[in-house]
Amino acid sequence: MTETEGRKWPPGTQILWRYRENGGDRIHICRPVTVVRDTDDLLAVWLAPGTECVRPALADGRPVHLEPLATRYTAPRTVVRDEWYGMGVLKLARPGEPWSVWVWWSTGWRFQSWYVNLESPRTRWSGGIDSEDHFLDIDVYEDRSWRWRDEDEFAQAQQDGLMDREQARRVRAAGRAAIETISAWSAPFADGWEQWRPDPRWPVPALPDDWDRMPARSEVAAG
Repeated sequence: MTETEGRKWPPGTQILWRYRENGGDRIHICRPVTVVRDTDDLLAVWLAPGTECVRPALADGRPVHLEPLATRYTAPRTVVRDEWYGMGVLKLARPGEPWSVWVWWSTGWRFQSWYVNLESPRTRWSGGIDSEDHFLDIDVYEDRSWRWRDEDEFAQAQQDGLMDREQARRVRAAGRAAIETISAWSAPFADGWEQWRPDPRWPVPALPDDWDRMPARSEVAAG
């Protein structure tokens, strides 16, 4: 079931935004978020600063980015709980698109940039959405310029067998499609989301103990 199906979450609902391991079914990234908007055209969620999340880490607990690129995806890993840093991030996902757009701010709500995260189209279940990250990303700036991001990690993931040639081709094509959206400056870039602010009444969502459980088929059908 894709995110276009099932019921919609009202604004203020707390859900989980999760990513599976590449090439596996285990959840290794989990972020509790608050629903801003959920329609047939868009799911918008707010990841508040200070939210307890789950992220991958090296087996000794160090951040993954500290591992040299050549062994970054083959070194033993675990997952750790950690608080989301900075100002928080607004995530925007249109149904069926193999990417989501994240809005970043710096201190004082100064707009910083958009970030296109290339990923599999999200699967909706009763407690949130699941996807798989595709390594390659795009930074988008206020002057409408853009640049590829993490191309070295994208190449390394292919070398390490986390993505075959055909999938890599589809991911690169998805990136080019996203760039067409950027060049046309269409939704969500043209929709004024950089002026959005969270409802101050929203509490910071809690990370549930069963953050990594796999939803039953009945939950996916209902959600």
